[in-house]
Amino acid sequence: MSIAFSPLLPWYAIAALAAAALALSAFGLWRGVRGAALRAAALALLVLALANPVVMREEREPLPTVVAVVVDRSQSQQNADRTAMTDKALAELKDRLARYPRIEPRIVEAGNDPESDTPSTRLFDALTAALADVPPARVGGAILLTDGQVHDIPDPAAFSSFNAPVHALITGRPDEFDRRIEVLSAPRFGIVGEQQELKFRVVDDGRSPGTAAHVTIRLNGNEIASETATPGAEIPFRFTVPRGGSNVLEFAVDPVPGEITTVNNRAVHLIDGIRENLRVLLVSGEPHAGERAWRNLLKSDTAIDLVHFTILRPPEKQDGTPINELSLIAFPTRELFVDKIKEFDLIIFDRYQHRGVLPILYYDNIAQYVENGGALLIAAGPEHAGPDSIAYTPLSVVLPATPTGVVNEKAFYPRLSAEGKKHPVTRGLEGALDEPPHWGRWFRTVDVAPPQGNVVMEGADGKPLLVLSRHGKGRVAMLLSDQGWLWARGFEGGGPHVSLYRRTAHWLMQEPALEEEALTARAFGRTLQINRQTIKDAPGPAMMKLPSGKTIPVELKPDEPGLYRAEVKTTETGLFEIENDGLTALVHVGAVDAPEFKATISTTEKLQPLAEATKGVVRRLADAGGSLDVPPLLPVSGSVRAADPQRLSLRMTNETVLKGVDNLPLFAGFAGVGLLLLALSATWYREGR
Repeated sequence: MSIAFSPLLPWYAIAALAAAALALSAFGLWRGVRGAALRAAALALLVLALANPVVMREEREPLPTVVAVVVDRSQSQQNADRTAMTDKALAELKDRLARYPRIEPRIVEAGNDPESDTPSTRLFDALTAALADVPPARVGGAILLTDGQVHDIPDPAAFSSFNAPVHALITGRPDEFDRRIEVLSAPRFGIVGEQQELKFRVVDDGRSPGTAAHVTIRLNGNEIASETATPGAEIPFRFTVPRGGSNVLEFAVDPVPGEITTVNNRAVHLIDGIRENLRVLLVSGEPHAGERAWRNLLKSDTAIDLVHFTILRPPEKQDGTPINELSLIAFPTRELFVDKIKEFDLIIFDRYQHRGVLPILYYDNIAQYVENGGALLIAAGPEHAGPDSIAYTPLSVVLPATPTGVVNEKAFYPRLSAEGKKHPVTRGLEGALDEPPHWGRWFRTVDVAPPQGNVVMEGADGKPLLVLSRHGKGRVAMLLSDQGWLWARGFEGGGPHVSLYRRTAHWLMQEPALEEEALTARAFGRTLQINRQTIKDAPGPAMMKLPSGKTIPVELKPDEPGLYRAEVKTTETGLFEIENDGLTALVHVGAVDAPEFKATISTTEKLQPLAEATKGVVRRLADAGGSLDVPPLLPVSGSVRAADPQRLSLRMTNETVLKGVDNLPLFAGFAGVGLLLLALSATWYREGR
């Protein structure tokens, strides 16, 4: 209750009247006038009545105390025991909090941020957000249900504004242990074909280092080594970068009986392969109109070192021209085709025929070069159908097509075959979808017997024009026409010769993006894109193995001819393995060194300093036997001065909310009038005696 004034006259008028009354009262008292004291009291009551005192009584309602319960739903909590323990403890806490009408519980579940590439457990961000609209005086405390692996624990000194206890109820068992593997240092980039070194380590958490661990190492899904590692020791490992672009190096340690999870038994390192300049050998059998088309294309690519020789005069041609006017250097056949043949990434024979320039044994060297992983391109002209064709040398064992001896002299539009519309070398060539194709005609092809490999382009009457084939570890392509230069010169509008030649050369050099049968996957944030390239029929669904170990089917839908695609939104972070028709692909979502997977055993140590600073308690929900024990709640009026190890103290608030105000004027109504009349009557009575 309180007293306020609501004056009937302005305050200055009341002050003047009060001064006059005071003067009269003082004069009467000084002169000893009979009844002066009663007159003074009557005048005071009159002035007080003009001031109109009002008694105010407020009606207030107590506000509830807000208690936040933060539930850890991160990936380290996603095993059966911890999930069941968390759910039971949460239900028990809800029941106990409901017994206190003056407590308002706020339940907030905090998992890994689905938009974050670095998953971590951030419970205090969730706590701050849950209490953002609550005044600090109304906060009674916070209870964390977690395994203790929290990655945003504030410094106790910086958390002093939170004037309430922070309690932590820890899931898991005190005797937990876990074996994990981590990559300590590794290069981010590497030259293709060169050795790189990294270091990894096997760690035993929760116990002293155990027995030696067996580690399997895979590169792009293929096992390349296995190591025996002593837990805690750094192990160096050397490997060779096999290809350009992204390479996935995976380390998998065998699980140990009784460990809490096998999710972190795998570690991944991503290394980008960088190709050194590719070495290409171009041998032209004779000068011709299309010779410079190949040379200009290869010279324009800064990633290619080109060695080009042109046979200006075959051995049987003797016209008296001095040798020094025909060539700057002698054709180093032995050096190129014996000593250094393995150094070339691609050999191109452009309208070349066997005329004794190369000894017959050298063709066998070239065939072995292809067998062991080399690349060979035959750009054939009319001579390929003649008796001196290289198809009749030991090179024939790697060639996918044998000439029939016929040269077709007929105008035609090069067209993509059914396989060519699906093959990444020829799919999407500009102008291919029109009929006739929106490019110029050619006028000559070399006829061949039914070829092996894939015919991706056809000439006149559906005859093979471009054949792609694999032999051993290497690859061979045959372009059965020497008319590609017409596109380069712009004849009848030209054509996509640059794309065709470049894709063919890169396919021969085993560019991963041009594989005709391939399964790849990429991550865009938390969206996983799966691409299945095939020149066969629809591949059917892919099977995707999640980091948690669960396997789900993924439907692949046609996107382009020969290309099937699927996009999957995922909430998990880690290494995903996709399989389809014998092909596998690995992709890692999120950071490879995410804190969520570095340590997974439950712990009371991380939250202990903050709990002590706020007079809170950190204790396990279950003992070694597995029995669940949720401590009782202890409401405390005022500040919590000491932690109770057996109970969860909660600071109860004294905050209230104003519901209404009652006003009672003291001189209003009969009571005020009666009081004034009583004072005046007393004055008259005294004066009358």
